[in-house]
Amino acid sequence: MSDVLCDFCHSTWTDDRSMVEGHLGACVCGTCVTEAYRACVLADIDDRLGAPTLPCTMCKEDREQVCRRSPAYPEAVICLRCIKMAAKALSRDADAHWQLPVS
Repeated sequence: MSDVLCDFCHSTWTDDRSMVEGHLGACVCGTCVTEAYRACVLADIDDRLGAPTLPCTMCKEDREQVCRRSPAYPEAVICLRCIKMAAKALSRDADAHWQLPVS
């Protein structure tokens, strides 16, 4: 597990840091999903505005929708669809101990 890194914060996968895998081995941790969900779903912040468009790191698609760019690694982008899919996957995994953010 220690050789798997979150593409958005570069933290390693541990027992207390759940990961969701995307296309071609891309990964996002629960902490980054929480941050992205709060920004894009709850606060309606779109990091795509005013910046060069990059495909989503998780699905590798270039979507015309709200996205979250990693504050630490701006080349890492997650689209709204992948944010919601990762949140759903984490909330269904009892071992993840992850809850959908409400604020």
